[in-house]
Amino acid sequence: MAAPWLRARERLRRIPEVLAGCRDQAAAYGRCVAAATAGRAELRKDACAREFEALRACVARAVQDRGAGITLS
Repeated sequence: MAAPWLRARERLRRIPEVLAGCRDQAAAYGRCVAAATAGRAELRKDACAREFEALRACVARAVQDRGAGITLS
């Protein structure tokens, strides 16, 4: 049986491949955050909620499809 930290490390190694499948959603979220904080503006809560939810849903689907052993809360 592998040590818990080895299992955790293995799950963390899978994150980039999971995120790679969600690059469009991640880019949209990044653009939204960048636009919302342009100049001296501060990011307001829920300013990019729609984009974040799309990214979260994509990552959740990718994790479930790959059986990556990663849980999202």
